Amino acid sequence: MDSPLTAYMTLVVASGVLNLLMGCYVVAKRHLYEKIFTYFILATAATTIYCFSYAFSLTSSTLEQLRFWSVMQYFGMPFAPPFGLMFVLKYLGYRVTRARVAALLVIPTLSLLSNATNELHHLHYKKYQVHETFGAPYNDIEVGVTYIIHGSFTFVCLLSGLLLLCSRWKDTAKTYRPQLVSLIGAHLIPMVTSFLYLVGVTPAGLDPVPMVVGLSAILMWRTIVSSHLLTIIPIAKETIFHSIRDGVLVLDKSDRLVEFNEGCRHMFHRLNRSMFGKPLHLVWSALFGASALPAPNLDASPQELEVVSREPEERFYQVRISPLRRTVNSSRAGTVMIITDITELKSLQKQLEHHAYYDELTQIYNRRAFFERCEEDYHRAKRNAEPFTVILFDIDHFKTVNDTYGHTAGDQALLHVVRICKSMLKDGMLFARYGGEEFVLALSGRTEAEGKEFAERLRQNIASQPLTAGETVIWITSSFGVAETSGRTDESLQHLLHRADEALYTAKRGGRNRVHVYADRTG
Repeated sequence: MDSPLTAYMTLVVASGVLNLLMGCYVVAKRHLYEKIFTYFILATAATTIYCFSYAFSLTSSTLEQLRFWSVMQYFGMPFAPPFGLMFVLKYLGYRVTRARVAALLVIPTLSLLSNATNELHHLHYKKYQVHETFGAPYNDIEVGVTYIIHGSFTFVCLLSGLLLLCSRWKDTAKTYRPQLVSLIGAHLIPMVTSFLYLVGVTPAGLDPVPMVVGLSAILMWRTIVSSHLLTIIPIAKETIFHSIRDGVLVLDKSDRLVEFNEGCRHMFHRLNRSMFGKPLHLVWSALFGASALPAPNLDASPQELEVVSREPEERFYQVRISPLRRTVNSSRAGTVMIITDITELKSLQKQLEHHAYYDELTQIYNRRAFFERCEEDYHRAKRNAEPFTVILFDIDHFKTVNDTYGHTAGDQALLHVVRICKSMLKDGMLFARYGGEEFVLALSGRTEAEGKEFAERLRQNIASQPLTAGETVIWITSSFGVAETSGRTDESLQHLLHRADEALYTAKRGGRNRVHVYADRTG
């Protein structure tokens, strides 16, 4: 074996050993690494197979031996670039799905099969023979169609990985740039060498790529140890930006749109890249419609506002506005707006509020809601020295209705009374279910005489309109207690309701189906 060949073989074996040791090192410490190490190991294993197979081919003395080791090389060489590309994709935060893995492995698999069966079709090598001048293990080949496809695919994988890594340079923090440099170098070394081999610059009859991938291994191994590649993996800012579910808009210092994320595009279908450079008021109108609040004035302080959009349907959004960091020549370099769709939250809030303030059966105010709203009206009436009257009433013999006709009929009786009362309500009247079969009315700005008149009309309507439950007709009557505020400063709403309650019980003791005014009893 001549000296140059010995040197070539030594370089190839060294490359294989370096990749093998690096792979073993990573496997031994796999419990420390992210899941990305799987793609790294696959790429390293494929490169190791390629190197050792090529090293053995350099010991060949016949054409049959050269062909055998050529096929063995293809168990590693076509697969290393796509596995390397998968590693880069995962490193940069892209999803590596099973479908993508399968797609990237189609051509390497076909290349292996094409090379192994070349003698049947000669699609991979039109000619494969021992070099006439140098002899074995040097070869003389003429490539075929599938070899060209294989070579092009390999180059595209390497170039794609390189371009993806270079495109993330600005988005990578300085702390992690050594990782990026090593990855770029690991892709650049075999890619340039492969290109030189294809254009015929390297020694004839020899593949120089296995001799140089050891340099890539050194770069990668050094980075694994020194900057914790596989342990701490920076995700590019662009990936994070587009993975945020909330909508994000970025404006320059002149309040023109310069960027938006995928979340924003999915949230607002009218948003597209043709809006780049447009002022905020036009973008705002496109997002929320002309009926929404006007676009806010942006300044150096954060803002938070709620926006209602009614085009094409009503939706609620929370918009948080924050200025970007200041520069020397401007109070702000730009603005970022984070938009959250809170429609479902608003709907839930309305449901909770409804359950908290409305009676489940009758859908009118409950006791809690009555007190919260009535207190405000009552104190305003006291401040303005206006009359304020309350009416308490209940359904006479309601227990008898339940016992005789059933609880369903009792519920229908309550609903029947509520419908009659609601049909008679006027402005300034507050109506609620006070508890059980008892109801309350607050009449702001009305005297006890007006309250008595209203209660009498309500009593008559209830008594004259029987409830029809199926084939059963149920006659219902009600008793009423009326009380007006005395105007005393120490009087509370509870005092007023207590007097109305006393008047109600006076009406019930007096025979029911009647109206009694508290003042009447004391007068």
